[in-house]
Amino acid sequence: MRPLRLDMAGFTVFRDETTVDFTDADYFALVGPTGSGKSTVLDGICFALYGTVPRWGSARGIVNALSPSATEARVRLVFESAGERYVATRVVRRDGRGNVKTAGAGLQHMPPGFDVTRLDTGMSLDDLGEVLAGTPAEMDRAVTEAVGLPYEQFTSCVVLPQGQFADFLHAKPATRQQILVNLLGLHVYEEVQALAQARGTTAETKLSAIDQMLEGLADADDEAVDAAAAHLGRMRELTSAVEQATPGLREIRAREAEAAQARDALRTEMAALTGVRMPAGSAEIVAAVATAREVAAAAADEIRGAEEREEKIRGELIAAGDPGSLKLLLDRHQELERLTGQAEWFAGEVSVAEVEFRDAASAAELAHSAQVGAAQLLEQARADYTEAQKLDRAVALRTHLRDGDACPVCEQTVAHVPAVPAGSAVATAEATGKAARAAAEVAEAAFKQRDAVARKLESNLERKRAQHEHHLARLAEVRAVVADSPGVEAVQQRLAELNRLQKLLEDAGGRVRTGREAHRRAQRAVAVAEEQQRSAWRAFDTTRDAVARFGPPPADRDDLALSWRSLVDWASAERTVRESSLADAEAAVAAAHEATASSLRTIRALFADAGVAAPAGTGDADLIRAAAVAAERAESAWQRLVDRREQAREFTEQRAGLLRDARVAKSLAGHLRANNFERWLLEEALDLLVDGASGILRELTAGQYDLIHEKGEFFVVDHFDADLQRGVRTLSGGETFQASLALALALSEQLAGMSATAASLESIVLDEGFGTLDASTLDVVAATLESLAARGDRMVGVVTHVQALADRIPVRFEVHKNAKSAYVTRTGL
Repeated sequence: MRPLRLDMAGFTVFRDETTVDFTDADYFALVGPTGSGKSTVLDGICFALYGTVPRWGSARGIVNALSPSATEARVRLVFESAGERYVATRVVRRDGRGNVKTAGAGLQHMPPGFDVTRLDTGMSLDDLGEVLAGTPAEMDRAVTEAVGLPYEQFTSCVVLPQGQFADFLHAKPATRQQILVNLLGLHVYEEVQALAQARGTTAETKLSAIDQMLEGLADADDEAVDAAAAHLGRMRELTSAVEQATPGLREIRAREAEAAQARDALRTEMAALTGVRMPAGSAEIVAAVATAREVAAAAADEIRGAEEREEKIRGELIAAGDPGSLKLLLDRHQELERLTGQAEWFAGEVSVAEVEFRDAASAAELAHSAQVGAAQLLEQARADYTEAQKLDRAVALRTHLRDGDACPVCEQTVAHVPAVPAGSAVATAEATGKAARAAAEVAEAAFKQRDAVARKLESNLERKRAQHEHHLARLAEVRAVVADSPGVEAVQQRLAELNRLQKLLEDAGGRVRTGREAHRRAQRAVAVAEEQQRSAWRAFDTTRDAVARFGPPPADRDDLALSWRSLVDWASAERTVRESSLADAEAAVAAAHEATASSLRTIRALFADAGVAAPAGTGDADLIRAAAVAAERAESAWQRLVDRREQAREFTEQRAGLLRDARVAKSLAGHLRANNFERWLLEEALDLLVDGASGILRELTAGQYDLIHEKGEFFVVDHFDADLQRGVRTLSGGETFQASLALALALSEQLAGMSATAASLESIVLDEGFGTLDASTLDVVAATLESLAARGDRMVGVVTHVQALADRIPVRFEVHKNAKSAYVTRTGL
C-alpha cells in the first residue's frame, strides 16, 4: 500500500480542511514540534482505511476523531496497492445529544489514469470510480482485500505508530506466526486442508447415497431383462392377432346394425301412424269463431250510437256560452254589492282622522309657543346673571373656589372659602337662571311629545285617504264591468243550463267508454277463437307432416273435422300393412346378433391365451387399445429394467471414482492436519527474515549485534561481549529501536520474494525512536533509510522532531498548529 493523498477536515487537531500530497514523495519526513499533530497524519491514514487508530484504544473509540468544537470529521485517502488505485472515505458526525457515530464509509476503485488533483474541484464521490464498499461492515472486508493486510498487521509492518514500533520484535511466537501467515498467504494451506477434509466427507456421503441406490437396483439384472423381453414379444403377438381379427368383427356388426336399422324403421313408422288421432272439440272450434265475430259487430254498432249522442250534447254546450265568463260576471256583481256597502265606512274613517289630526296640530302649536317663551325667559336669566357677576366679582369668583384651591387673583392658597352674603345679586340671578332652565326643558319635552303625536296622526290620515281613493277607483271599475250585464238572476239561470248540459255530456261519455270496453272484450274473444282455430290447424299440419313421407290424402282447408277424419282413416290402413313385415325384421336382427357374439368370443380367447385380462368394452377400438396398452406396458417395463440396469452400472463406476477421491482427500487432509508443511514454510520465511534483519542490525550497530531466533523467540548475539546471546527484551531503548528497525526494514525489503499472495509492503512509515540515538547511530540509520529509499520500489516515511535527521530527508511535511487548527506544509523537493 502506497498513500498518494490524504484529505482531513474536523479530524482531531486538523479542524480546518488540510491536504497532504504524497505524490512523488518516495522518501519524506513529518516534522514539527511535539504535539503539533505529526502522528495525527498517520492516524488519518489508519482511520480512513480501518476506522480506528492504535493510540485511541477502545475506551472512547471514534469519539476521538472529532475536533473538540466540530460536529463532523471527514477523512479521505487516495492510495495505490498492487498497481491499482483506490480511494477510502470515512465521515463521523455528532448528533444533537452528543453521540458520535459513523455517518458514511466507502471504498472505490479509481479508473486507470485518474488525475488526483481533480479532487480539488470538489467532485462528487459518485465520480471517483467503482464502489467496492458502502458501509463500515463492507469496508473491513474490502480494505483487507485491497491492501492485503488486516489492521493489526498493517500497524506492525507498514505504519509503525508510537509505542508499537517494537510490536513485531516483542510479539509472542503465536502472534508473530499469524502475522507471517497473513503476509505470506500461508493461510491458503489451511484452506486446502479444510477443502480436502470437506471433499472427503462429501465423497463419503455420496458413497453412502450410491450404495443405497444400488440396493434399490438389485433386481435390475440380465435375467430380469430377458424375462421382460420375452413378455414383450408375447404382447406384440397379441396386438397383431387382435388387429387381424377386428375387421371381421366390424363387418358382422355392420350387418347386425343394418338389420336393426330396418326393424327400427318399421317400428318408427308404426309409432308415427299410431299417433294420428283427431283431437276432441275440433268441430266446435269453427262455430266459436263465428259467434265471437257476431258479438264484436254488435258492440261496434253500440259504440257508434253513443259517440253520435255525445257529439250532439257537446255542440249544445258550446252554443250555451262559456261557464267561466258567467261565473266571473257573477263574482263582479257580488263584489259591487260589497264595495257599495263599504264606501260610507271609508268616508267616515277619513273624517275622523282629519279631526284628530287638526286637534293634535293645534296642541303642538301651543306647545311650541310655550317652548319659545320659556327659551326667552332663560336667555333673560342668563343676561341677568352676567350683569350680576360684573357688579359683584368677588362673589362670582367665590362660587368656583373650594377649600385649599389657589386664589385666581393673588395665587395664594385659600384655606377656607367664606359663605356668599345674604341678598347677593349673583346668588339671586343664579337661582332665577336654574328655574328658567328647568321651565325651558319642560316646555321643550312637551313640544316634542305633542309634535310626535301630530306627525303620527298625519301619517294615519294619509294612509286612510289612500285606502278611500283605492276603494272608489275599484268601485268604478266594477261598475263598468257589470254595466252591460243582464242581471244577477239571468246570469244564474244561464249557469244552471250549462251545468245540466255538462252532466248530460258526462253521461254520454260514460256510455261511449262502456261501449268501447265491451267492443274490446268482444275483439279479444274473436282473437282467442281465431287463435284456437289456427292452433287446431297447426296441430293437424304437424300430425300430417309427421307422416307426409307415407303419402297422406290432401286436406280440406274449409272443413277441419272432415280433414281429420280422412287422415285418421288413411293412417289406420297404412299401420295394418306394416305389422306383417315387423316379424320378419325381428328374426333377421336376432341372427345377426348371434354372429357378432361368436366373433367377439373368439377375440377374447386371444387375450386369455396371452394371460391378459380382456377389456370391459366390446368395441373395436377398445379391443385394439387394450392389446396396444398391454404391449406398451410390457415395453415400458422392459425399458425400465434396461435403464435401471444401465443406471446400476453407472453407479458402480461412480462408486469406484468416489472411493478413489475419498481416499486421496483423506490422505491430503491427514498430511496437512498437523500443519507440518505450513510450519516448515514459516520456519524458512523466519530464517530468511532474521538473516536479512541481522545484516541490517550489524550495519546499524557497527558489527556489535547479530539477530537470531530459537523456538519462535528473538535473541541478539553481542560480539562486543564474547558473543553473548541475550533476549531482545534486555536491549536498551536505542538498541531496541535498532533491532525493531532492522526487522521492519528486512520485512519490507524481502516480503515481495517470500509472499505467495498480493500482499506487498510498498511503503513503510516509522513514528518513534530517533530522539534516543546518538549522533553516530543516527547517521547510520539515516544512511540506511536513504539506501532503502534510493531503490525506488517503495516509499519510506519518518516521523521525527530531530532536526539533524529531518535535514537529510529530501521531502519534508512541516506540521504546525495555532489556536484554531493544525496545518501541513510541504517543503524540499
